[in-house]
Order: sequence, then structure tokens, then C-alpha cells
Amino acid sequence: MAKESMKAREVKRAKLIARYAEKRAALKKVIATTNDIAEAYEAARKLQAIPKNADPIRLHNRCKITGRPRGYMRQFGISRIQFREMASQGLIPGVKKASW
Repeated sequence: MAKESMKAREVKRAKLIARYAEKRAALKKVIATTNDIAEAYEAARKLQAIPKNADPIRLHNRCKITGRPRGYMRQFGISRIQFREMASQGLIPGVKKASW
């Protein structure tokens, strides 16, 4: 299991990303589309002033049950280990162990 502090940190990052999403998108659009160098420079400066953790690339997918950062299965939102255990117990609808 992941430490509670790591899980809390990811939740905090997600909230920060949501808060600054519109502002980041607007500044990036100004930088990409403007022909005025001074305006683009000012937009870039403002973009750098936004907190680092507001960048979506810093968010890491974690298992909803254990908080494990690796082996994450996006379709189910859990790690491969939890997926295997839950599938073996029949807790995931429509999933069963293959046999041939």
C-alpha cells in the first residue's frame, strides 16, 4: 500500500490542475497564436508563475484501492494486482479467468 501522504499529494495535485486548467489553456493559446513578441513573452512569464504542480503532466495514475503507482489499468482504475484478485473472486462484472 502507498503511504497516505502520497495519495493525498496526488489528490492535491488534481485539485490544483483543475483550478488552473482554464488559465493555462488561455496562456498557451496566446503564446501559440500571437504574432506580437512582447505579448507572447508576457504570456510565457505568466505561465511560468503558475505553480509547477498545476501542470497535468505531473499527475500520476494510482490504484483507487491501494494507491499503487505502477501497473495501473486505466479501464478499471486499479492496479494489475488488485485486478487479478478481484477478477478471481468474481468481483468485476464481465471478467473471468481465461482457460483453454
